[in-house]
Order: sequence, then C-alpha cells, then structure tokens
Amino acid sequence: MRKFSLIVLTAGVLLSVTSQVEAKGCIKGAVVGGVAGHMAHHGVAGAAAGCAVGHHMANKKQKEEDSKQQQSK
Repeated sequence: MRKFSLIVLTAGVLLSVTSQVEAKGCIKGAVVGGVAGHMAHHGVAGAAAGCAVGHHMANKKQKEEDSKQQQSK
C-alpha cells in the first residue's frame, strides 16, 4: 500500500510540474531514464531524472544555437 501511495503521489507531482514547463527534450529523456531506472527497480525516479536531464540538454542546445545566430549577424 505504501508503494502505491508513493507512485500516485509522484505521478501527481510530475503531472503538475510538466503542465508548467515546455517539454523540449523531456519525452526522450524520460524514456531513456525510465528504461535505465527500470533496470535498477526505480523506473519512475529514472523517468523523472531523465526528463530533467533531457530538458536541461535541450535548453543548453537552444542557447548555443541562439548565440551562434547572434554572432553571425
């Protein structure tokens, strides 16, 4: 019962957070993180971490592209 409650709570938090942010990179990162987390018996935590990392990497790539465009002007 404790595990189910934790899963429901985690899902609720993730859904509330994802509605507030742009999901660039999140889906790909969540899939990779979920698979990796599943291997370690922590699929939800892996998916959440993967989403965060994927989103961070997408933002980093976007900033690099923006700075390259401004330099070429």
